[in-house]
Formats: sequence, C-alpha cells, structure tokens
Amino acid sequence: MEFSINDNEFKLFKDFIYEKSGIFFSEINRSILENRLFEVMLKYQYKSVIDYFNTLQKDPEEVRKFLDLITTNLTKFFRNMSQFEALEKFVIPELAKRNETSRTIRIWSAGCSSGEEPYSIAAVVAYVLTLEEGWDIKIVASDISLKSLLIAKEGYYKKDRIDDIPPHLFSVAFEDLGDTIKVKDEIKKLITFDYHNLKNEFGYKDFDIIFCRNVIIYFDQEAQKEVINKFYKLLKPYGYLFLGHSESLFGMNTKFKFSKIGNAIAYLKDET
Repeated sequence: MEFSINDNEFKLFKDFIYEKSGIFFSEINRSILENRLFEVMLKYQYKSVIDYFNTLQKDPEEVRKFLDLITTNLTKFFRNMSQFEALEKFVIPELAKRNETSRTIRIWSAGCSSGEEPYSIAAVVAYVLTLEEGWDIKIVASDISLKSLLIAKEGYYKKDRIDDIPPHLFSVAFEDLGDTIKVKDEIKKLITFDYHNLKNEFGYKDFDIIFCRNVIIYFDQEAQKEVINKFYKLLKPYGYLFLGHSESLFGMNTKFKFSKIGNAIAYLKDET
C-alpha cells in the first residue's frame, strides 16, 4: 500500500514537530515522516492524517507518543570509541585532579536514547576512579522518548551488544546472563534518567561534561544555536562538550573553544 501526504499536510506536521521539539523535517527526510504517519494510520485506524493532527492538538499524551515515534534512533555501546578513549585517558583523570576538593563529577547525556551512551560513560568513570569512597558521581541521562527511557532504566540488553564493549570495561559495568547482558546495580545507581525536551529549560546545572551526540543534526541552525548556548551556560568553567562525529560547531557564533583530546574532538568552555 502506497502512502504519502500532500504539501499542506507535510507543512502542518513539520511545523508542529518543530514547535514541540525543535526537530526540523525538510524535503530530504520527508519520507521518514510519511513512514511514521503511515504506522500511526495503520495502528489506530484514523480516517485521515488531518483527523490525527486534530487529535494531537487536543491530547498532550498523544503528542508524547508521536514524538516518541519520530525520534527513536538506533545506538550502541561506546559509539565513536575515540571519545571514550579520550574520556578514560585524559578527561576523567584531569577532572579527578581538578575536583579533588569537592570530589564531585557531574555529567549529562542529552538525547540518551535507550541508555547505551550513559552506561558507557558510567563504565569509564567507574573504571578510572574505581568507585573510590568519597566520590559523588552523578550522570543525568535525558531523552524525549519515554519508550527509550524505560528500556534504559531496565538496563538489560541483547548478548550481541557485547562485541561493542571493551573487555576491561565490561567487567566493571556489566554481567553476562547468557542470552542477555545486565548493567550492574552499582553502575545504575550513578545514573538518573529524566524525560526532557531540549527546547525547554533543564532543572540541572554545573556539569563537568555534556554528551549530546547525533541530536542537533536534526535541528535547524536557529534551534542548534539555542541548544548550544544552553549547554554553555550549564557547564562549569572548563567543562567539556562532546558532539556526534557528523556534528560540528564550525561556522557557529559560540563561545566554545575547539579542543583536540587524543584522537577525539571536544569543545571547551574556556572563559579566559
């Protein structure tokens, strides 16, 4: 069955999505939106896409479900390994010295999807600091998808994901249950999962590190700049921002300073 929407319907939905989430759909990814709408039409038997649009206007819970549907992304443990190597060899050891008095480390995984990213971060932190007594470590992991957050909170993953995890970090953070792997309880305790739309203000601040990877690529330039400026304000001085491998602040008017850390690229809140 072939399904498509006309130009007026496309504009209605793309403007609505942008208003609610900051995600921008262009003609290039129009087919993605059409496919998601087709799923909804089949599942809930709406008479037309306009009928569904009218439902979205009246029902906030349906809006959440819709955003869930269009923002679910595939991810994996230790994606872009060079960033985690930089975290292990340079960033966390440096923060351990810098924060020796307060003995706190605060990290935000923004757009955490089903949890692979924050658990990867937690594994590195736990390995470097060996979860010494006295260290107060908090990783906030947020996403706009409630479905993904529920998966993340459970902390169970298919056994085939083990190939993505370095052995020395697997032993720190995971348990092999045969057909599945489980995140250890002491690692889960480091992470707070939170529903959050990047268009809105965030209830946390003073982060040492922010990971926001493969998220802003879906925003237009104006929305990207707003989000990046928020990150700058929420980071401590000399805090680090890590973006996805296809994302860059090149050409953006921002206070962040480019930083090469090992084989990885990060952006530093340098207020000097």
